[in-house]
Amino acid sequence: MFKAKILFVGPNESGKTVLANFLSDTTENVGGEYRPTQGVRFESCWPAIMKDSSGVVIIFNPDVPSHLKEIETWHSMFISSQGLQDSQCLLIAHHKPGSGVEDRRLPLASHLSRLLLIHSNLEEEPEDVRQAFCRYLGNVVNAMSESREREEMSIIT
Repeated sequence: MFKAKILFVGPNESGKTVLANFLSDTTENVGGEYRPTQGVRFESCWPAIMKDSSGVVIIFNPDVPSHLKEIETWHSMFISSQGLQDSQCLLIAHHKPGSGVEDRRLPLASHLSRLLLIHSNLEEEPEDVRQAFCRYLGNVVNAMSESREREEMSIIT
């Protein structure tokens, strides 16, 4: 059995904690008063956080124009630097309650447009988000399995 370490990263107030709690079936503070999560803001800690990660989910709010530019930095720091495959990465355009979700085409940089993108709306289609995330996890496990097989073959030959 594989253990996967999936990082949820992205700009401030993009919905990382809400999505992580939802996907892990944690119901603490759901529907309650908003309390910002204290994230890791010190870049010097990032290498330790990234160590042995199997996948990265970049979460952003598509209604905040600066987030589209910021996710390029997150991609560079957490995906490009680790050499992860596209299948090990997921972009989630998280629409906050009342934002009027539109699965519109987003103006993403070319290297980001190759990644799987899902629009999340936990008010209207929560199970669609969960199913899309489960498919993504399947991709991560497949990538881990293929990597392990290549490593074993290199030892044998």
